[in-house]
Amino acid sequence: MSLLPESAALPDALVSLTSFGAAEVGRHGQLWFARLCHEAGAQGVEVREELLTDPVAELPALAEWLRSTPLRSVYSCPRPLFAADGQLDAAALAHALAATRTLGAPWLKMSIGHFAAQSEQASAQGFAPLAQALQQAGVTLLIENDQTPQAGSLRALRRFFAAADAAGLVLPMTFDMGNWHYVGECPLQAARELGERVGYVHAKGVQHRGKWVAVPLAESSAPWRTLLDALPENAPRAIEYPLIADDLAALTCQALQQLRLATRV
Repeated sequence: MSLLPESAALPDALVSLTSFGAAEVGRHGQLWFARLCHEAGAQGVEVREELLTDPVAELPALAEWLRSTPLRSVYSCPRPLFAADGQLDAAALAHALAATRTLGAPWLKMSIGHFAAQSEQASAQGFAPLAQALQQAGVTLLIENDQTPQAGSLRALRRFFAAADAAGLVLPMTFDMGNWHYVGECPLQAARELGERVGYVHAKGVQHRGKWVAVPLAESSAPWRTLLDALPENAPRAIEYPLIADDLAALTCQALQQLRLATRV
């Protein structure tokens, strides 16, 4: 279920544009940082809806620039797939797919939200229209483990994927290495159970400073190399931890190389 062919020597390394901080991205815009990532050697970028200040202008500008590069792109939508009543949020899905198409991205990242809030059977009625919408859009939906118990716990995701599989909708996953800690889960256990469907990895370290916070991999209190080894080695990986330096391009280049090489040999 990987997004890369089995023959890939090293995984693609992307950057989630949240890594540069909301304030800086708000000041310069995501296009400015996408260009920086390209110069630093990234093979793709993850565009974040929550950091768009003017989507009507920014998304077409990003799309035009991306078409002139070989970069891969992921569109991240913060709106959950299933609403509080447990029903598929058709409006949120349509919104996210429209933005993904505008960007020209082949991949859309969302969380499951409140799947099975009322009953699994009621929520499962959303799988058929979801499958149809994805097929019509030509977009791959990547389900992310977020930082909430209802959409980021192993139990919730195990239940969702089993129901989706039973309905004939096999969805790949965005495996966020750090988010498991926020819901008290073991990332290695999650990798053992869900690893085969991982198509994209959010790479981050974590430290507990009164609460869990994202940190560079080298500063992590969690065994990040062991975790990466437990995941598909050819799944694209995206930096999603703070990148802060006077020379951002140099730091980003270094971080990307570290991420590419942190794999089994």
